[in-house]
Amino acid sequence: MLTPSNAVFLSYASEDAAAAQRIAEALRAAGIEVWFDKSELRGGDVWDRRIREQIHDCRLFVPVISAQTEAREEGYFRREWRLAVERAGDMAEDRAFLLPVAIDGMNERTARVPDSFRHVQWTSLPGGETSPAFVERIRRLLAPDSASAHPAAAVASPGSTDVPEPSVSASRSKLAALTIAALLVLALGYVAIDKFRIAKRSPVAATAVPATPAFAPPPHSIAVLPFVNMSGDKEQEYFSDGLTEELLNSLAGINELQVAARTSAFSFKGTNTDIGTIARKLNVGAVLEGSVRRSANTIRITAQLINAVTGFHLWSKSYDRALGDVLKLQTEIATAVAGALKVTLLGDVAAKVELGGTRNPAAFDAYLRGRKAYLAAHGGDYQKAIAAFTEAIGLDPNYALAFANRSLALSGTPGPDVQESFDRAQSDARKAIALAADLAEGHLALAVYFDVGSLEFTRANEEYERALALAPGNARVLRDYSIFAGAMRRTEAGIAAARRAVLLDPLNPDSHIFLGMTLDFGRQHKEALAAYQDALALDPEDPQTYVSRGFAYYGLGDLESARASCETKPDFGLSQQCLAVIYNKLGRHADAEAELSKLKAAQGDAMAYQYATIYAQWGNRAQALEWLETALRLRDPGVESVKTDPLLDPLRKEPRFQAIELALKFPD
Repeated sequence: MLTPSNAVFLSYASEDAAAAQRIAEALRAAGIEVWFDKSELRGGDVWDRRIREQIHDCRLFVPVISAQTEAREEGYFRREWRLAVERAGDMAEDRAFLLPVAIDGMNERTARVPDSFRHVQWTSLPGGETSPAFVERIRRLLAPDSASAHPAAAVASPGSTDVPEPSVSASRSKLAALTIAALLVLALGYVAIDKFRIAKRSPVAATAVPATPAFAPPPHSIAVLPFVNMSGDKEQEYFSDGLTEELLNSLAGINELQVAARTSAFSFKGTNTDIGTIARKLNVGAVLEGSVRRSANTIRITAQLINAVTGFHLWSKSYDRALGDVLKLQTEIATAVAGALKVTLLGDVAAKVELGGTRNPAAFDAYLRGRKAYLAAHGGDYQKAIAAFTEAIGLDPNYALAFANRSLALSGTPGPDVQESFDRAQSDARKAIALAADLAEGHLALAVYFDVGSLEFTRANEEYERALALAPGNARVLRDYSIFAGAMRRTEAGIAAARRAVLLDPLNPDSHIFLGMTLDFGRQHKEALAAYQDALALDPEDPQTYVSRGFAYYGLGDLESARASCETKPDFGLSQQCLAVIYNKLGRHADAEAELSKLKAAQGDAMAYQYATIYAQWGNRAQALEWLETALRLRDPGVESVKTDPLLDPLRKEPRFQAIELALKFPD
């Protein structure tokens, strides 16, 4: 038997040996003992016994997770993982042991790993390239003094040095007490299975995650999970999802509540993630979940509210209503949830919840179909959404929310009739506000029109600020305002709004991208880089993030990293803008010219603003100013960034540039 050690055990699939080797070498270079020796992996009983002994005696267990482990249904590494989880189950609550590492952007929510691995945060080490911060965390955990003083410091989130939660062993404590509690809940009749079924996530499972000292969510914070469609018709999924979104928005309209945004809450749809893990990822103290059963003219909703810290039910109720009573139903549920959370309600809750809505069941149905189409649209193809919103407006000409959403869809519609779309967007936004003066979505829609449709930035600023005042907990409003404020050189306000959006919508890559872009406007490129890394951890395929990260590296003077980032998605138009700038700076002038030529051939004058930034960075001020004047003449939305874009800095002392800036009438 081996003597108990301070060693780190690396568990990996054979296909990932090179990446695991890099991790091992980095740790060994820091004087850390690593049990990773390919020469000993020969198979057989002796080898098997040795591996079991090492897992039993190691101080930290590091599973290396990748597309290779995802693809393999069987493998010795899975046996190692199982042995490590079994050992973790016998450990004290404050003992850090499991340190999952993802080497290629695997998503921890969907990866084929033991559920215990999801109870601790993961570290991203692309290709096994090991950061000094990770090495230092390992060193601290192996040091007896720091390990006892900081038991929760196992793994920070990717790109972060924040202290995470303890390992999975904490989730096994207080099991007997929780079992009794779960039986008590069942005895009280909260979760009769014939009345309330939540896919793969029973109330008993929800109570199986106890409180831990490291988890202290903000008071009155809540996530609304997608309600399960119990109608027996998969085509009705849009209705259950849409109704959930409306309930979420109803709660978000209560300023006393902090509500996780839709994208983050819905990211758990179809997973078997337990309530405690969801709450920790979203940093909320309560979770609302339920089911929807719709018939021809009626609806049954069953909902339950769970305290994510204790695991106990706070409230549960079933509602049977006519479809025309959906607005009133939203108010009832929002009021009940707020009461269960002991929130002191200020103002008329019904007025907030029902603002801009409809009592016409068919109009509501069409609106929900429009929301589904809007959220599913790619590349600005909002025609299905526009058609559904138009149907809703035809059924209820006073449906303010439908007007506001159609306006937003029209403002995002490209094509030869773009000006006509903008004109219709303005009309719809004004109609929404006329019908419901305090509807945040109406003011947001009008702000977007002024921002990208007419380039009236002072009026856009007024509308963004009005929308934010009306809906301070709306992540979409916060994101749109943040990037606008950053472009207007209102850096602190923009960054504050972007950080608030990240808090409310942490699993939405857009939250991190918008934060990064706002930081870039403020020349805070290092902080922006961290935000882009967080975005890529959530969505490693998004080309915009690679471009934005490339420009952040460029701002820091790290040209090779900038080049590598922008070469990741080379066919993306903005990647060609980025590479034209970076290749030129690297002295690869012919390559830079080639990238610009590709961009011009594909986009014509539509990228006038981007051409201006390229020529500005090349030092060709005359060409840069000519293209910038073209962008102004064509009403290119990119000119919003003229005031703060770092790429235009070489032009700022030019009289022609100053004339362009003056013509844009930026707010003071």
